[in-house]
Amino acid sequence: MTNSNGTNFPPRDELIFLPLGGAGEIGMNLNLYGCAGKWLMVDLGVSFGDDYLPGIEVVMPDPAFIEEQREHLAGLVVTHGHEDHLGAVAWLWPRLRCPIYATPFAAALLRNKLHEHGLTEDAEVSVVELGSRFEVGPFDIELITLTHSIPEPNALAIRTPHGTVLHTGDWKFDPSPLVGEASDLDALRRLGSEGVLALVGDSTNVFTPGHARSEAEVRESLVELFGRFTGRIAVGCFATNVARLESIAHAAAAHGRQVALVGRSLWRVQEAARENGYLADTPAFLNEHDAAHLPKDKLVYICTGSQGEPRAALSRIASGNHPHVSLGKGDVVVFSSRMIPGNEKAIARLQDALVKQGVQLITEKDHFVHVSGHPGREELAEMYHMVRPQVAVPVHGEARHLIAHAKLARDCQVPKSVVMENGAVLRLAPGEPEIVDHVHSGRLAVDGTRVVPMQSEILRARHRALFNGSAVVTLVVDEDGLLLAKPKLTATGILDPHLEAEEHEAVVMAVRDAVEDLPQRERRDDAAITEAARLAVRRSLRDSHGKKPITDVHLVRV
Repeated sequence: MTNSNGTNFPPRDELIFLPLGGAGEIGMNLNLYGCAGKWLMVDLGVSFGDDYLPGIEVVMPDPAFIEEQREHLAGLVVTHGHEDHLGAVAWLWPRLRCPIYATPFAAALLRNKLHEHGLTEDAEVSVVELGSRFEVGPFDIELITLTHSIPEPNALAIRTPHGTVLHTGDWKFDPSPLVGEASDLDALRRLGSEGVLALVGDSTNVFTPGHARSEAEVRESLVELFGRFTGRIAVGCFATNVARLESIAHAAAAHGRQVALVGRSLWRVQEAARENGYLADTPAFLNEHDAAHLPKDKLVYICTGSQGEPRAALSRIASGNHPHVSLGKGDVVVFSSRMIPGNEKAIARLQDALVKQGVQLITEKDHFVHVSGHPGREELAEMYHMVRPQVAVPVHGEARHLIAHAKLARDCQVPKSVVMENGAVLRLAPGEPEIVDHVHSGRLAVDGTRVVPMQSEILRARHRALFNGSAVVTLVVDEDGLLLAKPKLTATGILDPHLEAEEHEAVVMAVRDAVEDLPQRERRDDAAITEAARLAVRRSLRDSHGKKPITDVHLVRV
């Protein structure tokens, strides 16, 4: 395949890096490597909706470019189990139908998602062990264990005839991760000695000085914190942070408390964790029914919804709509997670609702309750000093993160650094690294049970209706276009016909006048009558309410 700029896809005598998601944004990771006539996909994740488009909770990269070439897609390798790295697989795999490779914990999470989508029999997940080396088409891949806020995060050493790329995934250097193995620094040093062409790496915390702190420090801090309270303690955290689940259970046990999980995703994650040997020394968690019988001072809830998700456990508790869990005066909610950019308003609404119920809040501003899973500037520098790549390609960050990361790499004596955006085609070799082309990269949204383009008329219309409302007018006319009944108007989100009867009547009369003023020939034309009525509604509501609603006309000719 050759595109309009003359670039051959998939590349045969070049090594190409092409992000379709995750470059210039945090989340929705979809990375492609092209070489020897084949493509390798690394991660296929989601992001989450915001107030801009109500009803849209999940957003994902558009795989149209690679979907057109799926016969050349050798496979998908998942670096770890976070939603922004594997959350789109079950939605998009039917368009790709390629082999999937993941380590045991991520594979367990992924199988659950595939089962929910009815893909268990079709989409086979090959389990690859930590530290293993395997081939996907022409790509020789070695997994290098790192640490992060989830078990089994892996960097990929991708060996090709043109050189080796280290794709870091999400990572940090935690000497005491508590759950899982520490980072394999020897493997990184060995890779650096062998020679690395490019490092494609995490930029999330490039503005954070120093190192990310250790999960072991959080555990000690939670033990001290829990000792201050006599009421119920509820902790909001990311479900996939298995080490945090274990730390909360440890802190609860230190004060004679038992732990209950509230939220389906927490149960799914703890089952996957125990299935793979994690949480082995942690007592079984209670369900919310059993927990209701415990005294307040003997209970800790771990809840989903720390980001203010409206249907998650914490939001339902805060609104008083949870069937089994309630919190009030004397109780405390600990937000043991970071605030993901874009979720500020939702989290503020959640916290306000909890405070109104008399609940005390503890966030990372009040106490040491969370550590990031991403590397600070000193850790990034240490990675570069060990690996010594010829080229740095920052990803997993917004534009400001990528530019700052590129500068840091240059300060670490990396000869070349390239700032990317989704859809940019970077030729890594042979020759100097260079962006040689751009391809389509868009976004898809999960709208109920279907996936639609973010730029579809469906979502554009919903966005317009959000700000301007919608109107429907029904006309009944005879074959000559004469009105047989008064136009009927519904203006949802704009007019209340009971409280604004006069304004409502004015719009109806404007429609009637517009139709009756048409020449006789045009009144016999359905399209002409429809357009006249539509414009009359919009003009009238613009003049009276300053709105231009989405307007539909139902014409009945008898």
